[in-house]
Amino acid sequence: MTTNTKNLKLLKHKSAEVSLGPDRAPARSMLRAVGLSDEDMEKPFIAVANLASDVTPCNVHLTRIADKVKEGIWDAQSVPFMFGTITISDGISMGTEGMKGSLVSREVIADSIETVCFTEGMDGLAVVAACDKNMPGAMMSMARLNIPSVFVYGGAILPGNYAGKDINVQDMYEAVGAFSTQQISLEQLIAMERVACPGEGACSGMFTANTMASAIEAMGMSIPGAASIPAVDPRNLDVAHEAGKHLYYMLENGIKPRDIMTRKAFENAIRLVLAMGGSTNAVLHLLAIAREAEVELSIDDFDILSRETPYLTDLRPGGNYVMSDVDRSGGVQVVLKELLNAGMLHGDAKAINGKTLEENLSDVDTKPDERVIFSVPNAKSSTGGLAILKGNLTPEGAVIKVAGTKIEKHEGPARVFDGERSAFEAVTKGFIKDGDVVVIRYEGPKGGPGMQEMLAVTGAIMGAGLGETTVLITDGRFSGATRGGSIGHVSPEAAVGGPIALIEDGDIISLDIEARDLSVKLTAKELEERRLKWSPRKPNYERGVLAKYAKLVSSASVGAVTS
Repeated sequence: MTTNTKNLKLLKHKSAEVSLGPDRAPARSMLRAVGLSDEDMEKPFIAVANLASDVTPCNVHLTRIADKVKEGIWDAQSVPFMFGTITISDGISMGTEGMKGSLVSREVIADSIETVCFTEGMDGLAVVAACDKNMPGAMMSMARLNIPSVFVYGGAILPGNYAGKDINVQDMYEAVGAFSTQQISLEQLIAMERVACPGEGACSGMFTANTMASAIEAMGMSIPGAASIPAVDPRNLDVAHEAGKHLYYMLENGIKPRDIMTRKAFENAIRLVLAMGGSTNAVLHLLAIAREAEVELSIDDFDILSRETPYLTDLRPGGNYVMSDVDRSGGVQVVLKELLNAGMLHGDAKAINGKTLEENLSDVDTKPDERVIFSVPNAKSSTGGLAILKGNLTPEGAVIKVAGTKIEKHEGPARVFDGERSAFEAVTKGFIKDGDVVVIRYEGPKGGPGMQEMLAVTGAIMGAGLGETTVLITDGRFSGATRGGSIGHVSPEAAVGGPIALIEDGDIISLDIEARDLSVKLTAKELEERRLKWSPRKPNYERGVLAKYAKLVSSASVGAVTS
């Protein structure tokens, strides 16, 4: 046996008990059947979780990328084992009962990756993913397992073009609202539909997928510079190969996810999300990942950082550009370098390559173009793209994407709906008027269950021309593509008797973003009197995965994690 092979055996921290020793002969016979040689048995075993799926353009191309990860692993004297796990398409299920399964899929993804790696004794892990719940699910599993791991993003879709203007799926949801008010014809709606999503890749704006890919890069868990590369760009294959090879370095040097996913890393990720006007879902997901990494992080931390983090991009849904424009402008690293130079990032936070954030950004000399990416002196706003609201309506907190709205204060009568569909129909039939506060409840983690996103109804509100005159609040969530006065994650949720369950039609609700307040004009005594009359509703699901999820899930204010 060569010295090199002996060294390889030392890196089999988990897989040795699967493939080494006389008593493992039965296991080795199974491994020979999938193509392993004598030499391979003594190499590190690396899992490649491939979230490829035909159910969404976000993931349809991922096997091409996963195969390159495998090549990199083989080239680095390790053995790759590819397996699949689920993904779902929010864009397809949005506005249907099926959307309640979206957040559930995050837990299933995390659980399934953990289960395979734990059961099969994997020494390392690469996850190839692209859609919204893929990324937090992957990161949660990495934090739990704490074996050398790397995240590989499949990249964003390019925008479509209609009537000389770039469009994406966000425009389609808003077009439905415009059609309902006869602002566009059915022929125009269908013509837009045909071109809005021109091929493979995750949704193109600073929606949840690109938000999380950017946050993961800022956190140091992916190859530096990879987050903004479009799905169709061949550079993704080079990144994938490098990621596969890189796992050997992590094994050799004992670099594990919890060495990287520190409090400093989470603060860096949050800063970047705030600076780029990222999705409200980042709050939910980063809280969940932090819990798995055993890092102390609270919903209030997002607001503390937002008050002192400048908003540095002009990205959809609130702005004009998409992720491919960020890539042409130098990528996420340009934003990171700008924040680092302003003293807003922890430059000493480590990444998967063993270097610090500052070292990884040392060669970045591209300056903000002041069009897609802005410098700190020319920031679009001196504060970040998200705000955490509290008040007698949401004592545990709620989230608003201030980067997507011009509303700073609002006061108006509640229009209460026990579920998203009835609210959507009220909007499209013209029953919602300027000044109203649309309240959608019993859509929280337990109540939905699953905390479904509300892009159908928020898109309809924007399309109906109500985006700057109405506010929507919910204990559910929003798509990263949502814009307007939309407030989600209201906690505690209605299903557990939160104040949102006590609201009645006509109650006056006030919003003050600067004061971070969301309240209903009722006294504590009035709220208590209503609480005494309130009783829990029968669960929407009493069997299957949704029922199981509803029993285990926690409040959105702590990440809607299951335990």
